[in-house]
Amino acid sequence: MLILCPLAGYGFVQAVSLYGEASAAVRQSPVLAARLSPLDGILVPTFGSFYVAVTLLFPFVAIRVLSREKETGTLGLLMQLPYATPTLIATKLLAVMAAWGIASVPVVTSLAIWKMSAGHLYAPETLNLLFGHALYGLLVGAIAVFAAAISEGAATAAIIALAFTIGSWVLDFTAAGRPGLLDWVSRLSLTQTLRAFEQGLLSAGLVIGIVTAIAGFAALAAIWLPPGMSPRGKWLRSLVCVVATAAMLVAATQVRWSIDVTEDRRNSFPLADERALPQLGAPLVVTVHFAPEDPRYADLRRNVLSKLERLLPDITIRLAGEQQSVIGNAGDDAYGEVEYVYAGRAATTRSISQREILTLLYGLAGTPPPPPVPGDGYAGYPLVANVEAALSWFFGALPLSVAILWWWSRRPPRITFSLDRNGGQP
Repeated sequence: MLILCPLAGYGFVQAVSLYGEASAAVRQSPVLAARLSPLDGILVPTFGSFYVAVTLLFPFVAIRVLSREKETGTLGLLMQLPYATPTLIATKLLAVMAAWGIASVPVVTSLAIWKMSAGHLYAPETLNLLFGHALYGLLVGAIAVFAAAISEGAATAAIIALAFTIGSWVLDFTAAGRPGLLDWVSRLSLTQTLRAFEQGLLSAGLVIGIVTAIAGFAALAAIWLPPGMSPRGKWLRSLVCVVATAAMLVAATQVRWSIDVTEDRRNSFPLADERALPQLGAPLVVTVHFAPEDPRYADLRRNVLSKLERLLPDITIRLAGEQQSVIGNAGDDAYGEVEYVYAGRAATTRSISQREILTLLYGLAGTPPPPPVPGDGYAGYPLVANVEAALSWFFGALPLSVAILWWWSRRPPRITFSLDRNGGQP
């Protein structure tokens, strides 16, 4: 907590300062106001510092819920309680989640300071981001509990837990955007779990996948925690658990249902198109002649294809340049084209513009584009605020409060004695 207070506070003050500089530019160009969203400018940067702390420091906190009992020899007494091992692991995870809630206090107070500074917060996107970080914290905690269950000491458990968290960064940097198997493996990175929430999407498939991973690590911890089971039995049960978890993760990737919770509806088409596109019931096949690392493909994916996947009941997207690079496709005349096939009719375009592609789809379907809905727009929330005074809270008052509460909780219990009225033994 003493590390989190200045870390979160400095990140928050810097985010407000940069947001204020961008807001000041709106005075010369009011059209830029529509691009000012507190989700990007305040929430994501502030929670970013919290993410770093949870990734690097929180495993040491979560490991203690089991490693301390192993080191002191009280694990045997714990296993003799009239509770099943999964119940004990679930109780440990509840304690880990309570610790995460305490650790989130500096970030939550920064949001309160932003509100008191006349800042705007949209409840759905704020709660969605907080929910995503809570799931991430519980996932890191489950990994730490599993590491503590399979190791004899806290130091070894810390190495195992950090191998998962820091290894995810390496995996994300080296394999993300690569074609084929590497792209699928990169999606297992822990850093991928927060990106949808930071973009303002509540994805059912992602939530199911994270909960499945948490349950999988908790089940592995329950398998390896009892000291009386043979190693062969633990390995066999672990294999069954891993296979079942992997099957659930694969099934979760097939769940496409998601909700755009952002106020500016960045993950959705205009409201009129959102109502018209689901009426296109015929299958749509999109063939993209791009290499996976091409920035134009990333823009097309973000601005058009991902939105179509959320709306259309039957859509198939094929990446024709998946096995080649941008340089290798330089001599291909078809490179850069996107082919749309709907109801037996096909059209090809090189445009990645959302409006042009929607017009093309309506032409293939034989329906006119819907008229725009009045008032369907985002005005933005520019604000120039000075929160430098909040540094005294994050660097002074809040750490001092944490230290006082820690000292209060560490006091030895007060023992009092009293004699009975007849002068008997105390």
